Amino acid sequence: MYILSEKKPYKIGLALSGGGARGFAHVGALYAMDELGIKPDIIAGVSAGSIAGSMYSAGLKPLEIMKLFMKAKFTDFCEISVPKDGFFRMNGFRSFLNKSLGVELIEQCSTPLVVCATDLDNCCPVQWREGAIAERVMASCSIPIVFQPVKIDGLNYVDGGVLHNLPAWAIRDDCDYLIGINCSPMVKKNTYKGTLLDVAQRSYMLMAKTNAIADMHLCDLVIETKSIADMHVFNMHQKELVFRSGYKAARDAIKKAGLV
Repeated sequence: MYILSEKKPYKIGLALSGGGARGFAHVGALYAMDELGIKPDIIAGVSAGSIAGSMYSAGLKPLEIMKLFMKAKFTDFCEISVPKDGFFRMNGFRSFLNKSLGVELIEQCSTPLVVCATDLDNCCPVQWREGAIAERVMASCSIPIVFQPVKIDGLNYVDGGVLHNLPAWAIRDDCDYLIGINCSPMVKKNTYKGTLLDVAQRSYMLMAKTNAIADMHLCDLVIETKSIADMHVFNMHQKELVFRSGYKAARDAIKKAGLV
């Protein structure tokens, strides 16, 4: 069992990793946590984790989140652009977030939320606890080269996974017990396809999977979804399989840790 501390403002923190379409595992894990009666008091998210985290923090139930995405395709959220600083724009994704979240600002979420990204101008990780939620989640999801950087207050931001794909660093000092969910654990099964986008994607994922290791050590409990680790980051066709993977991994890990 976790030990309560009077020195920290939150009892249970939850850090959600990046992972593209593998992020539906976060929704499954949240569903399992709800079933087991474990409610995070603060959530930090990177990339796909910032999507799941923002929706849950805004008050959506896990099954409601899945319903929003069930018929969605990659092209619903992104459109190709002239490849100056990214192959795709995410205008459709911005509209989707604004419509789905029900809140405009991070600080309006019912559960405290921290959205993490990478400041491309100053070469450092950033965390947001207030401000326009949709554009900050977009920034957190902007995989370099694949997506255009997101400009906020004159600065350019890209995916938080560039430096910290598991945002434990952002809330470790805020919570007594920290659970990390890593939906991008290390695997070596994927075959190199030799395309420009594959080079960009694989390089990013290698970097992100490696830099998550230090943040995993900051967690009291790490849940990893190894059964879907080799799934393509843009594979939107197996959402239910990914959801079930996160659900099972979370239930098994939480019970093994003796939290329930």
